[in-house]
Amino acid sequence: MPAPAQLFFPLIRNCELSRIYGTACYCHHKHLCCSPPYIPQSRLRYTPHPAYATFYRPKESWWQYTQGRRYASTPQKFYLTPPQVNSILKANEYSFKVPEFDGKNVSSVLGFDSNQLPANAPIEDRRSAATCLQTRGMLLGVFDGHAGCACSQAVSERLFYYIAVSLLPHETLLEIENAVESGRALLPILQWHKHPNDYFSKEASKLYFNSLRTYWQELIDLNAGESSDIDVKEALINAFKRLDNDISLEAQVGDPNSFLNYLVLRVAFSGATACVAHVDGVDLHVANTGDSRAMLGVQEEDGSWSAVTLSNDHNAQNEREVERLKLEHPKNEAKSVVKQDRLLGLLMPFRAFGDVKFKWSIDLQKRVIESGPDQLNDNEYTKFIPPNYYTPPYLTAEPEVTYHRLRPQDKFLVLATDGLWETMHRQDVVRIVGEYLTGMHHQQPIAVGGYKVTLGQMHGLLTERRAKMSSVFEDQNAATHLIRHAVGNNEFGAVDHERLSKMLSLPEELARMYRDDITIIVVQFNSHVVGAYQNQE
Repeated sequence: MPAPAQLFFPLIRNCELSRIYGTACYCHHKHLCCSPPYIPQSRLRYTPHPAYATFYRPKESWWQYTQGRRYASTPQKFYLTPPQVNSILKANEYSFKVPEFDGKNVSSVLGFDSNQLPANAPIEDRRSAATCLQTRGMLLGVFDGHAGCACSQAVSERLFYYIAVSLLPHETLLEIENAVESGRALLPILQWHKHPNDYFSKEASKLYFNSLRTYWQELIDLNAGESSDIDVKEALINAFKRLDNDISLEAQVGDPNSFLNYLVLRVAFSGATACVAHVDGVDLHVANTGDSRAMLGVQEEDGSWSAVTLSNDHNAQNEREVERLKLEHPKNEAKSVVKQDRLLGLLMPFRAFGDVKFKWSIDLQKRVIESGPDQLNDNEYTKFIPPNYYTPPYLTAEPEVTYHRLRPQDKFLVLATDGLWETMHRQDVVRIVGEYLTGMHHQQPIAVGGYKVTLGQMHGLLTERRAKMSSVFEDQNAATHLIRHAVGNNEFGAVDHERLSKMLSLPEELARMYRDDITIIVVQFNSHVVGAYQNQE
């Protein structure tokens, strides 16, 4: 009897993600908060075709709606108290410290902090972190979903298993297959580090296990008799591509279980970007698909902080990506493959998991939709074919892998979805995290950015800076501290409690107008261990 799938996919409590705004929102005009707001296309990762614009835009603008109903009771100002703000910001925070052995930490990673702040309801971002048990190293990743959270959820559960299997030597793969075949217990290949809300899909665990097993069986056949040297870059690329292929294949084949059949289709028709780091000693690999980012925090000799980018955005701002897309399709599509800075005028990221609407042929899409459940057949989004859709696939999940050899001055790594980078410059991100982790604040001249500042305002800024020095440790989590700044910073770069309170008080229907979901992992490196690696060479 085969070993149970739970050995590979632990069944963490399958709960709904808590809606942390639920108790924070206060509104006298329920009809205003619940009306669908107009969301600018620049803030949508997927832009609907004009034919379906009525699904996304209300008949009246927000200004017309409020101005035309002034006879209603006047809304009262409502600000969250500092404890309420902290409760919201800390609802999804998680920290992990690498255990010490004989009083010493022998890992190049001290630990990590992570957190999430939703804007979508439910949140479409996901995060994952795990220690590789049958090989060395740690895996950490952030996943940004679009057109729903189904794909980002599936990728956050499955990708690390595909990477871990890709890194296993041939002998270990054989041992695992023999154990499964004989029904013997298996040693787990990953130790997960998850917040209770970071759940696993209980219903899909068997399906996911079977697909993973097929993958390692193929690796066994492919690598028979070859050397056991594993190339990490190649393993990461193969894992990304294989998982995306399995997501597509599972949707095409379907499942006799109606719930699972609908699930695999939702996963395939939604999409997700991924930014994953693999840390093994001083070897740091970052595999990125999409527009999330990895940023290295480096402390210079004078104590200041500098940011080193370890990933490239795969979108219209990356000229090499635009050129790659144009070269992969006929010349007569040069003007349509990227339109209005979006793939086929619709999708912002140029690489992603799922999103089979940009990968499958039109015939395959129609066949799967027609044979699928009614929920899929009645969905206007799934039935819609992108314009100028001639030579698919237009989208790939293949990651761009960056290698960096850690140095003692490399203090931490920030992995974050684009919700953070849309609101903060990379240098500010690294400085805020660096100062938080070290408790050292370089007193640079206050920049007012061209504003006319009175003597009283300047005094207030200096007083705020002094208070900031004593309250920097209010947050026990570096990712929480960064989110506080991302949402609450004023024009002078300081956290404004009133602004922070207003942003966190927004109803779910309005929050997405102002920002995206934010997911952050801050990985702290052990400079002593990294330095010891260098001394051994």
